[in-house]
Amino acid sequence: MTQASKYGFDTLQIHAGAKPDPATGARQVPIYQTTAYAFKDAEHAARLFNLQEVGYIYSRLTNPTVSALADRVCALEGGAGAICCSSGHAAQIMALFPLMGPGCNVVASTRLYGGTITQFSQTIKRFGWSAKFVDFDDLEALEAAIDDNTRAIFCETIANPGGYITDLDAIAAVANKVGLPLIVDNTTATPYLCNPIAHGATLVVHSATKYLTGNGTVTGGVVVDSGTFDWSASGKFPSLSEPEPAYHGLNFHAALGGMAFTFHSIAIGLRDLGMTMNPQGAHYTLMGVETLSLRMERHVANAKRVAAWLENDPRVEFVTYAGLPSSPYYNRVEKICPKGAGALFTFAIKGGYEACVKFVDGLDLFSHVANLGDARSLVIHSASTTHRQLNAEQQKAAGAEPNVVRLSIGIEDANDLIADLDQALAKATA
Repeated sequence: MTQASKYGFDTLQIHAGAKPDPATGARQVPIYQTTAYAFKDAEHAARLFNLQEVGYIYSRLTNPTVSALADRVCALEGGAGAICCSSGHAAQIMALFPLMGPGCNVVASTRLYGGTITQFSQTIKRFGWSAKFVDFDDLEALEAAIDDNTRAIFCETIANPGGYITDLDAIAAVANKVGLPLIVDNTTATPYLCNPIAHGATLVVHSATKYLTGNGTVTGGVVVDSGTFDWSASGKFPSLSEPEPAYHGLNFHAALGGMAFTFHSIAIGLRDLGMTMNPQGAHYTLMGVETLSLRMERHVANAKRVAAWLENDPRVEFVTYAGLPSSPYYNRVEKICPKGAGALFTFAIKGGYEACVKFVDGLDLFSHVANLGDARSLVIHSASTTHRQLNAEQQKAAGAEPNVVRLSIGIEDANDLIADLDQALAKATA
């Protein structure tokens, strides 16, 4: 699909990255279930391996079905290039991989998904990397945390679990001032509610498992590159700005410009880390993306109704939904997420931990699962599950205290959702 920028979001979510199959005329993107691809001749193979020609070599690197999804999400995010990988967690490592090295650190928001906090605080140590966690509402603290070994700044648009909205413009201003890439996890907002690149993000990551697919069938991740960062300016990113020994001395930035990150992630990241998305999973996500805007509109409308009802219920201590006028982040919604504050938030139940457990067990319509972004409404008690590995201070900073329950509001009838919450609250607080 050419000239994608001239089309609206609703058109791009259906057509971007897709055209009728040239061999069969199939209108939907086929599932190319193949490991390898035949070369036309020796010269064709050499040109592909030299990155002189775009094409398919081996499905650990690229696959037509997966590439169609990457192109579609890239178009929706307004990026220059994108890669798909096996999960949202894989996308985070893929985003950091070309930037980091032993002794380097990433400065990250304290308001992150618990699994991300664990990945950054524990797992990446095995690569010789480290992370510093900062309250991103405190811009002075953010700047103070950055040092000569910092290689990236990381945050979520709408933070999991509390629905906190990050002031991306302010964070991007800090990133630009110090010459560092800003990586934004846009999973909970989706490109329909927010375009982080327009707010200054360098890279955007997604767990395609969530709203992009929207039906709880696959795991997947996407990294979108804005194509605007100067990887050669500071000398801090040698994998991109200097001859890369892992790819016969190619200088990716000098050779590929704004596509340097994308091609490095394919030629080296996917090649050596092997975090590959499977073509059937990509197909499911492509079908999900076709209705993204329609689903997000209903998700947001339902979340506003449910959050407002909960806030007025005497059995509830507080609700964190940024779309409520009472939220301290309400004024950021219009600037960062003008189409709505998403459908993920938490609320505290009077009665603490025990009441939360009874509440979760008492629900009928809401599904108790470790997921979000499904068409179905979902619930989880973060302190005992997704954020269980964190200490009390980290749980509080992340908005996952023991008296708090996280809701992911689906696209069912809002009246039915409220009725289910009402009867479960009655059991929890009896």
